[in-house]
Amino acid sequence: MDFHKLCAFESFQQLWSHYGYEQNFQDTIAQEFTRIKGITYLDHAAATLYPESLLRDFCQDMSTNVYGNPHSHNPSSRLTHDTVERVRYRVLQHFNTTPEEYSVIFTSGCTAALKLVAESFPWRSQTDKEAGSHFSYLTDSHTSVVGIRGLTSSQGVLTLPVTLQEVEHSAKAEAQGEDVICQTPHLFCYPAQSNFSGRKYPLSYVKGIQARHLYPACNHPGRWLVLLDAASHVSSSPLNLQEYPADFIPVSFYKIFGFPTGLGALIVRNDAAGMLKKTYFGGGTAAAYLSGEDFYVHAANISDRFEDGTISFLDIIALNHGFEALYRITGGMHNIQLHTFGLARYTYMLLSSLCHGNGQPVAQIYTEGQFESPSTQGAILNFNLKDSHGHIIGYSQVDRMASLYNIHVRTGCFCNTGACQFFLGITNHQMKRNLQAGHICGDNIDMVNGQPTGSVRVSFGYMSTFEDCQKFLTFVADCFVEKPVKVDQLRLEELKTATVSNEDPLVKNSKIYQEDEKDKPEASLRGFVHKDISTDANSHAEAYTLTNIYIYPIKSCGAYEVLNWPVGPLGLLYDRRWMVVNGNGVCLSQKREPRLCLIRPQVHLPSNKLLLQASGMDTVSVSLENNTVHVSQRVCQSKVCGDRVETVDCGDEAASWLSEFLGQPCRLIRQSPDYSRDMKKKPGEAASSACLSLVNEAQYLMINRASVELIQKLMSSRQEHSEDDRLLDTENVISRFRANLVITGIEPFEEDNWLHLIIGNIRFV
Repeated sequence: MDFHKLCAFESFQQLWSHYGYEQNFQDTIAQEFTRIKGITYLDHAAATLYPESLLRDFCQDMSTNVYGNPHSHNPSSRLTHDTVERVRYRVLQHFNTTPEEYSVIFTSGCTAALKLVAESFPWRSQTDKEAGSHFSYLTDSHTSVVGIRGLTSSQGVLTLPVTLQEVEHSAKAEAQGEDVICQTPHLFCYPAQSNFSGRKYPLSYVKGIQARHLYPACNHPGRWLVLLDAASHVSSSPLNLQEYPADFIPVSFYKIFGFPTGLGALIVRNDAAGMLKKTYFGGGTAAAYLSGEDFYVHAANISDRFEDGTISFLDIIALNHGFEALYRITGGMHNIQLHTFGLARYTYMLLSSLCHGNGQPVAQIYTEGQFESPSTQGAILNFNLKDSHGHIIGYSQVDRMASLYNIHVRTGCFCNTGACQFFLGITNHQMKRNLQAGHICGDNIDMVNGQPTGSVRVSFGYMSTFEDCQKFLTFVADCFVEKPVKVDQLRLEELKTATVSNEDPLVKNSKIYQEDEKDKPEASLRGFVHKDISTDANSHAEAYTLTNIYIYPIKSCGAYEVLNWPVGPLGLLYDRRWMVVNGNGVCLSQKREPRLCLIRPQVHLPSNKLLLQASGMDTVSVSLENNTVHVSQRVCQSKVCGDRVETVDCGDEAASWLSEFLGQPCRLIRQSPDYSRDMKKKPGEAASSACLSLVNEAQYLMINRASVELIQKLMSSRQEHSEDDRLLDTENVISRFRANLVITGIEPFEEDNWLHLIIGNIRFV
């Protein structure tokens, strides 16, 4: 088959079946990336592209909401704080972990996150009694990782660069385990994916180093922590921190979303965060300090402790729109990984098979594998082109020619001298000699004494297309291949038969969660039947009557009054099981959105439906019992009264209905069936075993009519009103308190002193 036929889409489809996403991929690119028409952008490893909907949604957010400084406590500041916290949860969810395991510390980028670890890690110098700390890193590491040694060397810390072969071949047969005697802290750093070649290093190294099974940890006692440089990896691949619990994970978000730039994070394991020691403290990081005395107590919260000053909160809010766009367009990182790997593999196969008319190969490709699997190779292809005599063509010449064709690539050593030396065979002596010849990092001196100083890199993003590969390969053939263009058919067939894992462990069905038996209703409460109520004040037992039962299916929305109702382990069945969140996933209350009170949800048990009703709107419904979380449903995290809650999105129909009625982007979410939230323990009280729905702090809210009548009298005595200014009647005042149970009592506020309440055969405490 000739080269031009191999450059056809049909040939690509024969080599790889995972292209695009569920919707029409070409239409999506045309709608979301109109600005790149005529451009072949192949530098996604440096910075990927943002979709236009991300900016539209972000600008809409900025133009409709007021976000204040999160260090204040006014409404606009609380909105910022809650939105930022929601983004933290979303970052952790993206990496399949929770706030119980990890914290997100926002930084200006991946490099700043690395610097934070370097400056706060508890390095120890060697003493007569104890060995000092080691800073070890894989030689295939970014400059920002290697640069940590600039700080550690002045502290007497031993720097230990290692190769992949040393890590594996010098490993012990059995894990050494944590040394209980020697607790000297050591740090091992390695990239999840090489930013030079795209090689993916085994994530199993995380546990291997922590357990002191792999070198150098196996040879040096103490506590070994792992810094996993994930910046390159997470741009087009998933990362599961539940399975690979690295201690420190630095990331840059523009490599994932394209926007915003200048924002990254250090994701730190909570049990490792306590080891980090800060010296400088900025605004917002102190629990208390004195200006006239050397006294300082750091903030208890890990994120607060390390985020000096006011964070870039508007950029952080933009991340929420980045996640929305990414998942809406692609469905998630697993799909992105398959799509981008397929494009990189196809380009690799054709470029490595491409020959000059005399049979000489056109490219020297720098890879240690043959693009066998997306679990071992990322969407990066690194190479140098060669002329028909086998001589390297300088990368600057390739870059200039590519620019004429509007093809955007990256050239040089990519801030990874170790990998550059390894693949190009440049010795330390030659590197120093090149410097003497005038070559420095980032310049255009591509050849010194006939030897290359760097290479060309192409990389793919989730919006990359087959046409990008086609234009790049055609450009190489037209500009750098001596005619006639030939293809090494034996080489191509060899690559076609190379093993490709279509059943990669990263591509699997999501879990299906079953609701526990504990969520089933246990009893029933009946009202409007003058049910006897008893308290610890039994002398008045005959005077107490339950007059009303209300449930509030959707938090902050209208009440639904019932005559009798089942009682479950979380309170009244379906009470406050749903809530409305804004476009950033932050819970809406009537303080932020007063029109919520006009929504009148109804629970219809026979049809298993929650009905959404409001004046002027058609009724829509969602299912009551959602006992399983399906792949198509989005599990998300939000906050209620400071507590993290796991929820499930209720779909687009309910979201559209709420958005139309409230006049802003909203979604309806439901408490996840497999998630429990414990009641908070008050000072001096024993811990409660009660679990909560999306209520603020208690399973049931009760109000006494006698208390309401006293409040009305006080309001009347304090308010000067004319005939036109009517006081609220009793029922209206009761509705303001949003109680579940309304009773008649003898004395106002006597309920404040009750220890328990019995209605029928149900005891409330």
